[in-house]
Amino acid sequence: MTTPLGCVRQFGLRLDGRESDHDALLEQVAERSFVLLGEASHGTAEFYRLRAEISRRLIEEKGFEAVLVEADWPDALRLDRYVRGGSEDALDVAFEDFERFPHWMWCNHEVRDFIAWLRQHNAGQPLANTVGFHGMDLYSLHRSAEAVIDYLERVDPAQAEIARRGYACLDHRGDPFHYGRNVAFGLSPSCERTAVGLQVRLMERASEYLKADGRRAVDEQFFAEQNARVVVNAEAYYRAMFGARVDTWNLRDAHMTETLAELHDHLRRQGGSGKVVVWAHNSHLGDARATEMGWRQGQHNVGQLARKRFGAERVMLVGFTTHTGHVTAARDWEGPAEHRWVRPSLEGSIERLFHRSGLDRFYLPLSPARTEPLKEPLLERAIGVIYRPETERGSHYFQACLSEQFDALYHLDETTAVEPLAPGSSWQPEAIPDTYPFGV
Repeated sequence: MTTPLGCVRQFGLRLDGRESDHDALLEQVAERSFVLLGEASHGTAEFYRLRAEISRRLIEEKGFEAVLVEADWPDALRLDRYVRGGSEDALDVAFEDFERFPHWMWCNHEVRDFIAWLRQHNAGQPLANTVGFHGMDLYSLHRSAEAVIDYLERVDPAQAEIARRGYACLDHRGDPFHYGRNVAFGLSPSCERTAVGLQVRLMERASEYLKADGRRAVDEQFFAEQNARVVVNAEAYYRAMFGARVDTWNLRDAHMTETLAELHDHLRRQGGSGKVVVWAHNSHLGDARATEMGWRQGQHNVGQLARKRFGAERVMLVGFTTHTGHVTAARDWEGPAEHRWVRPSLEGSIERLFHRSGLDRFYLPLSPARTEPLKEPLLERAIGVIYRPETERGSHYFQACLSEQFDALYHLDETTAVEPLAPGSSWQPEAIPDTYPFGV
């Protein structure tokens, strides 16, 4: 039987920096409606760049109609209006709604370049033919509530006042974590029933609000409904934070999958195909059933739920890995962006196996039948917005069966840190010790 290393060398396709690097992926995509593009960290320039290159080809050659990213819905909405011609913002100004940590995750040069391209691609097109840019996360409890009220102020001022009083239980002055804690410990009433009721009424009155016909009115109603959905799911999320950790992970990924489904349906209702490309972390997009997230922790994720909801034949899951290099990450939550050195991958990991292949940068199509040797569990690295190399094995590695986790994978042996639009004084390259690896 072929060894895992032999399998990688046999099926890996070297990348040479040309547009043709993605021909194999587009052939594998075929007529699928959902392409989910991952990343092994939230701060690697090449992952953003490759996802942008792939997305451009999916839009131009496969008719994809929206990009859905691991960002909050109201934050990304300003960029959506910019790329679809509904805003007079300057390009850099369009990023200003990303106020929450970590700013560099979307406020970086690679995303900026893609947004500029997307606006140019959409220029001169009827609104119905423009490609959107949307967020799928649920951290924006208060901002989404405010967005619902703002929309109702325009279409139904009386209902806006009801929503303003109803959402008051969320305590807009405080941190959403404080809201969740106070409800969990009986210090404040839950806003659950109120949030659900407001969402239902908003959807029930859609036909009344859409008397002003036109695609933009339909989109604005959909955007408001999505913000109301965020409030419902975020309220549940922040309450669950004070329970089991698995509850919050599962709630969050269920919300992201629901957002994907709602966007798909919205595009189809407007006469489109509903094809969506997703950008998020590998841990959200690689099927959790093939990792210890599912085996031991009872967690599901977007990749798993999308395969179950839409059918595996309609969904393509693509992972991205690296062996070493640099990454933009913080040392602690709410900490400044730093230019960190990524330690070479551990023995027994997928990344070390890829490094040993000698292929350097390559694309690897995966299937349980053809890549059977990669079904055996190996370590896989995940760096989020926090990087703690001093506890790397426990903080950043988990077991995974690669051939069942993804449909394909890109590996780049050495990568660079994504550059924030406003890097700050802390964003200085971390030096690699002169004695490495002997002094570590």
